[in-house]
Amino acid sequence: MTVAIEIGRTVTGDPAVLDLEELLATRLLVQGNSGSGKSHLLRRLLEQSVPWVQQTVIDPEGDFVTLAERFGHLVIDAQEHTERALQVAAERIRAHRVSTILNLEGLDAENQMRRAAAFLGGLFEVSRDHWYPMLVVVDEAQLFAPAIAGEVSDEARKLSLGAMTNLMCRGRKRGLAGIIATQRLAKLAKNVAAEAANFLMGRTFLDIDMARAADLLGMERRQADAFRDLQRGQFMALGSALSRRPISVQIGSTDTHPRNASPRLMPMPDAKIEDARGIILAAPPPEVNRPVRRPSVDIVNQLMMAKEAVPEAVERPLSAEERTERRLRLDRILSAILAEPDAGFRTADILYQEFVVRCRIEGLGSAAPTLSVFRRMLTCARAGLSSDMEEEDDAWREVLLRAGILPEDMQGVFLLIARAARENLPCPSDSAIARAYGTHSFRRARRTLAYIEEQDLLVCQIDGMGRRIATLVEPAWTTAPGDPNADETPALLMCAAPPSA
Repeated sequence: MTVAIEIGRTVTGDPAVLDLEELLATRLLVQGNSGSGKSHLLRRLLEQSVPWVQQTVIDPEGDFVTLAERFGHLVIDAQEHTERALQVAAERIRAHRVSTILNLEGLDAENQMRRAAAFLGGLFEVSRDHWYPMLVVVDEAQLFAPAIAGEVSDEARKLSLGAMTNLMCRGRKRGLAGIIATQRLAKLAKNVAAEAANFLMGRTFLDIDMARAADLLGMERRQADAFRDLQRGQFMALGSALSRRPISVQIGSTDTHPRNASPRLMPMPDAKIEDARGIILAAPPPEVNRPVRRPSVDIVNQLMMAKEAVPEAVERPLSAEERTERRLRLDRILSAILAEPDAGFRTADILYQEFVVRCRIEGLGSAAPTLSVFRRMLTCARAGLSSDMEEEDDAWREVLLRAGILPEDMQGVFLLIARAARENLPCPSDSAIARAYGTHSFRRARRTLAYIEEQDLLVCQIDGMGRRIATLVEPAWTTAPGDPNADETPALLMCAAPPSA
């Protein structure tokens, strides 16, 4: 049975219909500048398809939560749940065929990306028995599949982009039909946008976006200026689920409305300047000590709470040999974590969660260091230093103190170079520096090295063969010449983890 839903009217007044079954197989891309009516279009599509198919909305601004009042969608406030909880919730959503709205409002960009990625991962990884058809609507898709790196961490961008790529490239066989909306095509990753076979293009002003929209619709470049003349709620439609040729569609009305309506002009109030001064500059009210809102309990908090709930017996003082053995066991646990392929690109907080769990498994729960101590251990480990180096070597104690003036994420890079200098190893390549910094970007690695040099901690030189030499200002250690463009050598790979016991 073919299900056709009406999304609006064409310029001739005929109904503009969308083949829902074809949409499930071919996906949809919506583009338009702010104010063009993208959210209204998505709302119309969702309302019309509610009786026929399960839906989920990735909602960064909380615009679609009002659908719950009229159509019974389950609203999930992402800031109240951990990433793991959202992944499990997504799996249950598919199993029980519940339409949902993931409200990401109130989270910063990085946490929006992380939680959206976890949620999409749960939808994607569910068992084959629950591959029911579902519309997955992602508003402001350029936030979750950016074309270029932004201010968020590489790890968050990688997780989010991977989840969006899975949705658009591999989701069809799992019943997931991606519907993505973006303000600018130029900001959206091309491999995500390229998978859509249906397009609704709204009002656009920038030349680069108009040119891309015209290309997607099979229009000539001279026709691209037409996108500037589109009215609010008017879109050019093309695709197997819409029309074989570009047609103009005026989107129809909706039964629900966003919480934050567009601002409207209002007359200014009649107020005297004296009254305004008294109101605006009045003394502030006394501060109220509000209870601190506890975040959702994750695995680390659960372990710590369990540790606090069970009083432990007073430990006897450890001997020097026992302290050394405990330190070596902690080093081995950290080495095992860092040996995983993606460990160099995961944040310290995520690695700490796994570290604490492994300590509990090894019976070292009471010996697990705090997060701040773990960060110091991680910095040393990524530079190939053992945890007792500072205690046994005065020169290293001075190097570690000097490293302390750098941001935490750069200290490992400085210590990596310091160790190479002391042992007269080749200067680390851009690849090795990038890994120590936790990034895939060689350009960012070079910027990090330049910043360290600006802090007067080291001096870099290039010899006649294009090899890099780094000299620490104090102590005066110098690396052997190393090729900046080389892959990580075995010696440098050995420096990327603490020495084994």
